[in-house]
Amino acid sequence: MIDSLREAFTETIQFIKNPQQLSLYFGRLINIILILIIAKLSISILYSIINKFFDSQKNLKMKVDLPRLETMKGLVKSIVRYTIYFIAFTSIIKSFGTDVTALITAAGIGGLAFGFGAQNLVRDVITGFFILFEDQFNVGSYVEIDGVDGTVEEMALRVTKIRGFNGDLYIVPNGEIKKVTNKSTGKMRALVEISIAYEEDIDNAIRVLNIEAEALREKEQRIVEGPTVLGVSALGASEVVITVIAKTIPMEQWAIERLMRKTFKEAFDREGIEIPYPRRVIIEKNTK
Repeated sequence: MIDSLREAFTETIQFIKNPQQLSLYFGRLINIILILIIAKLSISILYSIINKFFDSQKNLKMKVDLPRLETMKGLVKSIVRYTIYFIAFTSIIKSFGTDVTALITAAGIGGLAFGFGAQNLVRDVITGFFILFEDQFNVGSYVEIDGVDGTVEEMALRVTKIRGFNGDLYIVPNGEIKKVTNKSTGKMRALVEISIAYEEDIDNAIRVLNIEAEALREKEQRIVEGPTVLGVSALGASEVVITVIAKTIPMEQWAIERLMRKTFKEAFDREGIEIPYPRRVIIEKNTK
């Protein structure tokens, strides 16, 4: 052990005493650092250009699909990043005196073995292209993928990033996406169940709900169908349940549900219609 340390120390001293060799390695180190700095600056500059280009497309008078633009922007950024990293890697290899052409040729000879190791990467990239071209979902879409639900925050060549409603960020490899439920396309359902006491007049309550539903339909552009009062849907322990349904534009169903509950509650208060609460009836037996 001591002999090995002594030998290593001797070689280090000899290396330091050799100015030509020291300057050669120091020059390579500086070259690598410069290549990495240039690569980082290039990515930042190109990202800025890409952002400006896609932002300018949003301001055009022509109708554009904003979610698809955001998806394309993320994809272009991903391609730019991987391309610059590849150029930087080959430049660093070249700075060590390695023939890049011979290296690529050797990689081609061993491509079969590499293919088995990188098949997941290739699968992720190919699946990402299919997702994009088939328009399965876009940035901003509310989706459920293999038990993970949330809003698509970024789509890249290899992975899709989904932001859950609790703030968690899920990173899903594109190749592992087997089943997608896109909850942002078409008309979304807004369903509200509101209860009244058994003592109340059901027909009167439905009449009030119909009036309020008509008023909501006229002033809310986010509602595309309804609200429609379906009628009594359940008889609970202390309440009669009335269901109201509406169709909204994507991602607005929850806001409309909240608005409907608020509107119907205020209408019932004005009309004196009682919303039930748990009750307990005590019967005293007369022993006399």
